[in-house]
Amino acid sequence: MVETIEELDFSRKISKNELLGVLKQEASRIHMHDIMLASAYIQEDAKYMHAGYREEFIENFTKAFINRFKDIREDKGNYEGHINNKKFQEFLEVLNRQIEESKLRSELYFLRLAKIVSIYTTFILEASIHPVGTSFPGGFKLKFENGVYLCPVKEKQMNTPGALCRFCVSKQDKSVE
Repeated sequence: MVETIEELDFSRKISKNELLGVLKQEASRIHMHDIMLASAYIQEDAKYMHAGYREEFIENFTKAFINRFKDIREDKGNYEGHINNKKFQEFLEVLNRQIEESKLRSELYFLRLAKIVSIYTTFILEASIHPVGTSFPGGFKLKFENGVYLCPVKEKQMNTPGALCRFCVSKQDKSVE
């Protein structure tokens, strides 16, 4: 049985259920200490944010991280279909590059955890990578309306090399353009 993301065989179709099984294995090796170190990075990364957004951002992101790991560990869903191997490999390349380039220990923990969470939300749940309600500069928030995730910064971030926006299911919130 495949136990890590790196062991997946991309020469064949990978079912969502198989990927979920691997993510559960990966999540089972994450401990609260790891989440605390990742949370420290979230706080460090947010230190230059406007004070009005910073506390809400830190609280929402940390809570979302903890909840997503709980969701992954407890997910007993049966997901039909297969993942897009090419898109998944490109996604992994971006994430692995970020991990290789990490400079802080807390950043490395954050990126390792973010890898599991973002794969789960993108390829299993087909949901927005950022949690609904995430605040962005200008007071805009990620929304979910009529079955569609609406992101206020998607188009502006599409060509940013390290951004995962091009893989995210969110659509540009046209009311923000």
